[in-house]
Amino acid sequence: MFEYSLRIFDIVFPIFAIVALGYAYGKIKHSNMDAVNHMIMDVFVPALVFAKLANSDFNLGEYIPLALGSVIIMLGSGLVLWPIVKYSSVQSKTFIPPMMFSNAANIGLPLQVLAFGEQALPAAVILLLTFNLLHFSLGIYILDHRSHWLDTFKQPVILAGIAAIIFKLLDLQLPSSASTPLDMLGNVCVPLMLFSLGMRLTTAQFSDLKLGVIAGITAPVLGMSIALVVTACIAMPSAHIGNLLLFAALPPAIMNFLMAEKFNQEPEKVASIVMIGNILAIITLPLALAYVLPRFG
Repeated sequence: MFEYSLRIFDIVFPIFAIVALGYAYGKIKHSNMDAVNHMIMDVFVPALVFAKLANSDFNLGEYIPLALGSVIIMLGSGLVLWPIVKYSSVQSKTFIPPMMFSNAANIGLPLQVLAFGEQALPAAVILLLTFNLLHFSLGIYILDHRSHWLDTFKQPVILAGIAAIIFKLLDLQLPSSASTPLDMLGNVCVPLMLFSLGMRLTTAQFSDLKLGVIAGITAPVLGMSIALVVTACIAMPSAHIGNLLLFAALPPAIMNFLMAEKFNQEPEKVASIVMIGNILAIITLPLALAYVLPRFG
């Protein structure tokens, strides 16, 4: 037990230490991270996705059950909550997207690597791709029915994933002169995403504490419950089961707040859901790790 407790601490502490450092820096400097956030999503994450998928020795077909499982978790969370939220005082467009779309980038990538090692990075990238594909299509459509699904493919991370898959299918190899700078750019994004998350927390306005706490508990509990059903029904390697369970336990993505702000969908309430959910992850993620590591770590 002590061994696993120490391992959980070793996994969680670096994540929240960097988030706390970003929060402290944001409080002191009051810097605007918008330009950096754009660089993360437009340059660093696409570089990571392309480098790890195109230049790694693994069979993409082996990751189809993992990708399918993540889609079922996201869709399942929305379908389970929709009839419940429909008869509550909370608007479904406010509550359901943060419950469906978790922090697969800022926390998900580093969490998977720290929990399972560098060999887990391809799985983390696949989960990030499916998350982005669904979030930038269905997630936007939920908020604005006038949106077009083709807009999803304007996202750099999606384009990088498609390009990497084509590379793998054609059995092409990147020369070191290209793969080295891509690896260097990709390696920047993991700590920078955590630092950026901390800075983003400095602007949080906790307008609805009760709603945020309910959401912060509901998201990982419901996600992991669906994941356990999925892994019992869909055959996949043991390591991928661990990847999927940790993905299901993640708190809501910061992007939910940015989209709510863009579409004027009660951004103050969404901010409370997202920010409190990420703060509660200090408790929920160690609990998820305590379940996952002895079985799949």
